[in-house]
Amino acid sequence: MTDVIIAGIGQTEVGEHWDIGLRDLAFAAIQEAVKDSGGLKPQSLFVGNMLAPNLSNQAHLGVLIADYAGLLGIEAVTIEAAGASGGAALRQGYLAVKSGLVDVALVIGVEKFTDKVGSGVDAALATTGDADFESVQGMTPAAQAALLMKRYMHEYNVPKDGFAGFALTAHANGVANKHAMFRKAIKPETYAKAEMVSDPLNMFDMAPNADGAAAVVLTRSDLLPSSFSHPLVKIAGSASSSDTLALHDRKDMLYFDTAQISAGKAMKQVGAVLDDIDLFEYHDTFSIYAALQLEAVGFAIKGKGWKLAADGRIALASPALVPPAVELLANNKHIPCATMGGMKARGFAGGASGVYQAVEAVTQLRGEGEANQIPNAKTALIQSLGGPASTAVSHILQKA
Repeated sequence: MTDVIIAGIGQTEVGEHWDIGLRDLAFAAIQEAVKDSGGLKPQSLFVGNMLAPNLSNQAHLGVLIADYAGLLGIEAVTIEAAGASGGAALRQGYLAVKSGLVDVALVIGVEKFTDKVGSGVDAALATTGDADFESVQGMTPAAQAALLMKRYMHEYNVPKDGFAGFALTAHANGVANKHAMFRKAIKPETYAKAEMVSDPLNMFDMAPNADGAAAVVLTRSDLLPSSFSHPLVKIAGSASSSDTLALHDRKDMLYFDTAQISAGKAMKQVGAVLDDIDLFEYHDTFSIYAALQLEAVGFAIKGKGWKLAADGRIALASPALVPPAVELLANNKHIPCATMGGMKARGFAGGASGVYQAVEAVTQLRGEGEANQIPNAKTALIQSLGGPASTAVSHILQKA
């Protein structure tokens, strides 16, 4: 079977880029990724984007970006799966190269939230839910997450500050990430005083919407240029799963089936078990999502995911900034999460988020994480969610 190598990575700083257009953000990340790959020339372009038609009044991004990047003539398509768009685009690029029909694929995730402000952004975000039964009632992703969080806290007797550890972890790890939107650690008392967004969700329980672009170049090892000097990192497993769009149609709203299914399939492809995972980049757009992913994937039992953060059990790249990590798995192994700040500190760049996860995981597996480097990292699990896990896309990345 053909190994799919992530030959090049590129990313822009995540933030509010008022004076930079969507195509310019994408081009900056593409240039960096192609250069990092040794100058490989893509045959296919897969664009992960969530809301450009709503926020930027721009559809047909594949052609737009291919044209602007000087890649006219190649296959160029846009992949949309709400917040999992970047992860879904990565999977399509992986499948293209894995099939042998494409030698070099370029995957770019890009989002430009600041093309609209105020209620227009909330209205756009609401389109990722069920328009007929959720959005029409005024349901937004934040309100939906707040309802899940409130129910979870009620069911499992979680204290008011029970989710604080997720924000503390993300912001501690974001300090050394030069591409992160927020690079300052926070204290428990800062979390406790945070403004409420949608009870019980406060401003530190949700990732900030932001502009950004991240790109990866995929190929086979035999096509790498002779000058290629990076440690090889491959996509060893890839899987996607879907659930109901509306939460009220689910048998159990507090269990992310898609997270379990897609992660399980990806790990089975590799023959990996949880003990083999050296880091987990979860989709922490909301603290409750991080907890539910930890439970669904198997790092915590149902109703106990929040405790991994509350007890300091999520290992940190910068442990001096927060209480020391303690044992998580049966073999006393820690599971580092949000190692470069996650979506909470790096910022939630919509359809680009899944590609940012891949870039950050490759950085760790190459040993280029600097102050945030996870020692001896060989296997990473990254997982992107569309909505409240209506879609889940999981990838296993390994040092080849």
